[in-house]
Amino acid sequence: MTPQEVIEQLKQSADTSHLEGMKRFGIDNSKALGVSMPKVRALAKEIKKDQALSIRLWDTGIHECRILASMIGDPKLVTPEQMDSWVADFASWDVCDQVCGNLFDRTPFAIEKALEYSTHEEEYIKRAGFVLMAEFAVHDKKAPDAAFMPFFPVIEREAWDNRNFVKKAVNWALRQIGKRNKTLNQMAISTAKRIALQDSRSAKWIAADALRELENRF
Repeated sequence: MTPQEVIEQLKQSADTSHLEGMKRFGIDNSKALGVSMPKVRALAKEIKKDQALSIRLWDTGIHECRILASMIGDPKLVTPEQMDSWVADFASWDVCDQVCGNLFDRTPFAIEKALEYSTHEEEYIKRAGFVLMAEFAVHDKKAPDAAFMPFFPVIEREAWDNRNFVKKAVNWALRQIGKRNKTLNQMAISTAKRIALQDSRSAKWIAADALRELENRF
């Protein structure tokens, strides 16, 4: 299948009313067709893994094509350079989350890039760092506890950032790591309690929200 054939299929499934829904959720729809996620996922299942097509779809710049690209990309073939290039293109939180949760968290570079992106000044790239932490915690069932240890000081350090898409991702990462098992749960709770002491509205919200979910879980 060519990129143009994919675009034509997506256009056939488009519904302009979906564009308004995207706007209500704070998603940039300026380059979107208006295709629902279930329909994008169905097309991804039809195409299966195709790294070359994934790259070409991303390069179209079309919102749904980029999400589809993350679904059909092969994590074994993704390079650090591709990851850097794609995160630099992020213009909405949903593309950020889909790419990190469908593809990047399954690459051998997930931990390295999560730590790298967490220090970035650009909001969506920084968000990507913490979404990677959260999605890695959800999807890699075999990862040892030690894999998550470097994330705690970073989460604590960046809890000051009051930008909506960053603070929610920081909170998400802390909660998902803390839900893996009792050991990580206790470490996440301790981290949240230290975050609560920071003189920052964002930090206090992150801590309170995480503690509500993590305390008494195990």
